[in-house]
Amino acid sequence: MSSLSRELVFLILQFLDEEKFKESVHKLEQESGFFFNMKYFEEKAHAGEWDEVERYLSGFTKVDDNRYSMKIFFEIRKQKYLEALDRQDRAKAVDILVKDLKVFSTFNEELYKEITQLLTLDNFRENEQLSKYGDTKSARTIMMTELKKLIEANPLFREKLIYPNLKASRLRTLINQSLNWQHQLCKNPRPNPDIKTLFTDHACGPPNGARTPTQPTASLGVLPKATTFTPIGPHGPFPSSSTATSGLASWMSNPNMVTSPQAPVAVGPSVPVPPNQVTLLKRPRTPPGSSSVVDYQTADSEQLIKRLRPVSQSIDEATYPGPTLRVPWSTDDLPKTLARALNEPYPVTSIDFHPSQQTFLLVGTKNGEISFWEVGSREKLATRPFKIWGDVNCSNHLEAAFVKDSSVSINRVLWSPDGNLIGIAFTKHLVHTYTFQGLDLRQHLEIDAHVGGVNDLAFSHPNKQLCIVTCGDDKMIKVWDAVSGRKIHNFEGHDAPVYSVCPHYKENIQFIFSTAVDGKIKAWLYDHLGSRVDYDAPGHSCTTMMYSADGTRLFSCGTSKEGESFLVEWNESEGAIKRTYSGLRKKSSGVVQFDTTQNHFLAVGDDHLIKFWDMDSTNMVMSCDAEGGLLNLPRLRFNKEGSLLAVTTVNGIKILANADGHKLLKTMENRTFDLSSRAHIDPAAIKMPGGIPIVAASATSSPAAGRMERVERTSSAITVSGINGVDPAQSSEKPRLSDDLSEKTKIWKLTEITDSIQCRCITLPENAAEPASKVSRLLYTNSGVGLLALGSNAVHKLWKWNRSEQNPSGKATASVHPQRWQPTSGLLMTNDITDINPEEAIPCIALSKNDSYVMSASGGKVSLFNMMTFKVMTTFMPPPPASTFLAFHPQDNNIIAIGMEDSTIHIYNVRVDEVKTKLKGHQKRITGLAFSSAQNILVSSGADAQLCLWNTETWEKRKSKTIQMPVGKTVSGDTRIQFHSDQLHILVVHETQLAIYDAYNLERQCQWVPQDGLSAPILYATYSCNRQLIFATFSDGNIGVFDAEMLRPRCRISPTSYLSPGTSSSTSLPLVVAAHPHEPNQFAIGLSDGAVQVLEPSESEGKWGVSPPSENGAVSAVVAGPSTSNQGSEQAPR
Repeated sequence: MSSLSRELVFLILQFLDEEKFKESVHKLEQESGFFFNMKYFEEKAHAGEWDEVERYLSGFTKVDDNRYSMKIFFEIRKQKYLEALDRQDRAKAVDILVKDLKVFSTFNEELYKEITQLLTLDNFRENEQLSKYGDTKSARTIMMTELKKLIEANPLFREKLIYPNLKASRLRTLINQSLNWQHQLCKNPRPNPDIKTLFTDHACGPPNGARTPTQPTASLGVLPKATTFTPIGPHGPFPSSSTATSGLASWMSNPNMVTSPQAPVAVGPSVPVPPNQVTLLKRPRTPPGSSSVVDYQTADSEQLIKRLRPVSQSIDEATYPGPTLRVPWSTDDLPKTLARALNEPYPVTSIDFHPSQQTFLLVGTKNGEISFWEVGSREKLATRPFKIWGDVNCSNHLEAAFVKDSSVSINRVLWSPDGNLIGIAFTKHLVHTYTFQGLDLRQHLEIDAHVGGVNDLAFSHPNKQLCIVTCGDDKMIKVWDAVSGRKIHNFEGHDAPVYSVCPHYKENIQFIFSTAVDGKIKAWLYDHLGSRVDYDAPGHSCTTMMYSADGTRLFSCGTSKEGESFLVEWNESEGAIKRTYSGLRKKSSGVVQFDTTQNHFLAVGDDHLIKFWDMDSTNMVMSCDAEGGLLNLPRLRFNKEGSLLAVTTVNGIKILANADGHKLLKTMENRTFDLSSRAHIDPAAIKMPGGIPIVAASATSSPAAGRMERVERTSSAITVSGINGVDPAQSSEKPRLSDDLSEKTKIWKLTEITDSIQCRCITLPENAAEPASKVSRLLYTNSGVGLLALGSNAVHKLWKWNRSEQNPSGKATASVHPQRWQPTSGLLMTNDITDINPEEAIPCIALSKNDSYVMSASGGKVSLFNMMTFKVMTTFMPPPPASTFLAFHPQDNNIIAIGMEDSTIHIYNVRVDEVKTKLKGHQKRITGLAFSSAQNILVSSGADAQLCLWNTETWEKRKSKTIQMPVGKTVSGDTRIQFHSDQLHILVVHETQLAIYDAYNLERQCQWVPQDGLSAPILYATYSCNRQLIFATFSDGNIGVFDAEMLRPRCRISPTSYLSPGTSSSTSLPLVVAAHPHEPNQFAIGLSDGAVQVLEPSESEGKWGVSPPSENGAVSAVVAGPSTSNQGSEQAPR
């Protein structure tokens, strides 16, 4: 809107106020968004008119505009919620929680969890943080003080909090001046003109009533007429009805609608985007007053509501990761100081950090080679040159491309979201994927994906199935099954090569953005109905689109053919460009690249610099040159935490860091990495027709089975000159590993930790007044900040770590002691033990996803506890038979699998309080249950040493198998199971063995039996959080750490290293072990004397031992194929 039009609105506001049109005044303030009347806002807030407060506020900002806006809406809705609780209006409070506060769960899961738990308190002031909450009046005053600060700090309210200094009745004065001017133009001006209307220009009539012809009047800076005003609104022009239907908002609400992919697009006059900007991702909202309430499926909340509160609404567990509300930032948060320089022999074309291993960097180069770095130690852990594996039938196009020119480069390298797969897009036809286990890169899929170059690659999860999305020079977007390599979708509609893809989801709707080199942007659902959006990128440029880490903000960056670069944020609620960032060079010779981090910063490589922006400001925050040597348009990538930034240079890569990044690198600096698990280069070769050399992969996954088999590649290969640049005569070429591999193979031995100085260990504090009881079960909280132990006396104990200078993350650590946590009431969480001897019972326990509730039993009824108050919310499933194992269904927390003492498994629906079905297949009590959502199966284990496989859709038993016992061992004893993160393999734990089984057919893959320094029976074992290690405890007090892939022992931890002097290992056995959910080298043990200890490697080592090379004869894992007999120990060791 022009400045004159804006000033006219202020004149109208003044006029309405003087004429006492109070409601109209505030309506115009809200609709124009030009002036925020703090006095009116405060008045309505103090009166508790919350609907009007939010309606007025909505004219100036929305919840997700920025962190200040989010906090403003949160404070308002929190106050409304607390007032409902204070009035004991639980139904209203639940309604506010579901409709108003639920939106914040995706941004701050912990906060939403705490708010939800207030419903369980008789008086929310029992919460320590709300203990000083006074009456409603004082609380609203405190809230308004906070809101004023947030509004004043919010950049969206700048220049909107001060009303211009106007003389009284300024609009009337201007009208009078205009009339005087018009009167002066009259041919026969009367001394006392009669002004009867303002709708037409004034003119004095001639004598005797004769009419004078209307004369044109000169335009002397008159205000623009109403018809020429730019539409009023804080977000700029809205799309016309004729074009709005092509937006994502419409196809998300009506996915079956197809729009023309060739709709004409006009270029807007004022901004470099088309005027028919469409809604990108308009979030569906429940209409006010709607009676429908989403049914949130959680066991704890549904059961709690069903039994304790007669209301129909349900409360969802906040399970979606998201950022917390940020504190004020500084440039020190940016990784801008040089920490490492890594040399690469070939120009780097693509880089990507591992999603969880923060210092693992994947690199793709111009000659088609990939390498894998640990940047802390500056060690290149693996290298794979480009080769055609021969897994695909080479098309004529592929063959012709390599005959014409054998060179190949990499366009994109990318980790899968779980870090278990690597995707590589090449400049010619092919996509390669590798599996990543330990430090081992193994060939997985080779796909002849596109005719010409594969320009981009991304991972997505439509229908909870991991897929690979690719685009290429053939103007197509394709979607592939990431396990089998089968093509699922083929999207056509672009008129130019497709430059990039950006898969995402909103409100359970999965879609893909694609951009082409002609600047066209399209959007696709996973169907065959064509594109749903067709419009131009800023400047008709080659563009990359990217969401912030929390998925709430959409950005794009690109460069036009003329060399002009654009970095913009899109307004998802309006379909327009929300802001265009300034500071990019006007002329670039290529396409600029960008990345986001911390849900707060943007970084672009431009003009031999790295340029940073705050997402909420269009002005560049700062730039740095990384001490020189950067490319003209460097590639860059943040690690997940935003503490490190990798950027490409003339000679390789530089790593920049902030303070946290420098600490991270320092901890990794002196660590050595086990090279034995590095995948070898396949040493055999074949040729396809036409003379193109192909390196054959000797074993591949079966597409029909749709799963990865753990198969060793044993055939040999020869790389052939012409495609890999290797002399064919060099058939004995060795893998490109570091020089010290053979030396490490020779000197390897099991790491022995026998003294407390060789590791970090703390014993958690106890209440001396409580009797000691052996620890029967042990769990970390899912947030990683606490430990929960269940004793043989049926009492639970909880420890929490607090944030401090020594422990800034607040996570569990062996460097700082936690506090034994109890509610102020002093209540203990004690299981039902009516007519039960708890020392003889089989305990079981399961924790809800958001750590709000724990379900537990010690031979009696199953109890549901509130983790904040320790109160029993409900009990169910009384014995006999007693419950012996509990597991939540991964897709519906209302469904619980309960293993029973009588060998049955009850599928129990908490919501309706009934057993849905009973599964029978075991001969003795159930000792383990594990779900796989990927395969829709439940695997159970029992004291009969048997495994059973159940279909979770029909609950029919698909297969059963007795675990293969070593010679001389009876087929009995407790058997525990745990799924690998790939959900394809199972860890089986028995006192006689550790074993890995294929979950699909229950075939044993490998086995380890107690021997040598770890020869006692196994008590308990569990995977580390990254599934690369296994922690096992033994009945002689020893603890073993194993390489998870092939069950190779890495380290033995003697009881002398963790027990205090004078304590006998026979009375302090490590009965149970639990792995930290985020720290792969941290675990906790529960002892038979009641103590709980947390162990971590020493800071100098940083990890538990080194895995032996597979060639080493000391490796004691037995590898078993599907045909292996039950005499597993008789097979030759691998």
